[in-house]
Amino acid sequence: MGELSHVSEAGDVGMVDVGGKPFSRRRAVARATVRMAPETVRSLRDLPKGDALATAQIAGIMAAKRTSELIPLCHPLPLSHIEVSLDVGREDVQITGSVETTAQTGVEMEALTAVSVAALTVYDMAKAIDKGISISDVTLVEKTKEPA
Repeated sequence: MGELSHVSEAGDVGMVDVGGKPFSRRRAVARATVRMAPETVRSLRDLPKGDALATAQIAGIMAAKRTSELIPLCHPLPLSHIEVSLDVGREDVQITGSVETTAQTGVEMEALTAVSVAALTVYDMAKAIDKGISISDVTLVEKTKEPA
C-alpha cells in the first residue's frame, strides 16, 4: 500500500495539489446493491412517496454533481457525463453509476457517491414497508484515464 495522499509527512490533512498534472479524459464506474423482500421489489414504482427508481436515479445524478461539497477534500470537477442505472432483480436492486470528466484528477469519488446516494434513496423510499432492507457491496468497478 502507498502513502495516504491527503496526509502530509507531518500528519496534516490537506487537498492534493493536482495543478501540475495534465488534463486527461477520466471515467469511473461504481456499483451498489440494495437488498429487500420480493414484495418490496415489486412495489418500487408504486410506493406512497412515488417511483423509488426514478427518484433514486435523479438523486444519484445530483449527488455526483455535488461530491466536492459532501467529501471535504475532493476537488470540484467539471463533469461531462453522469449515468445512474437501476437494475431490478427478484430480491434486490443493482445500482450502477458512471461518471466522466476531462480534468487533472479522477472521478471515482463521484461515481461512488452517485451509487451510495441512489441506494440511500431507494432505502428511504421503501423503509416504511420493509424493515429488512440493506445496502451492500458499494464498490469501484472500473477507473480509466486517457489523454485529453
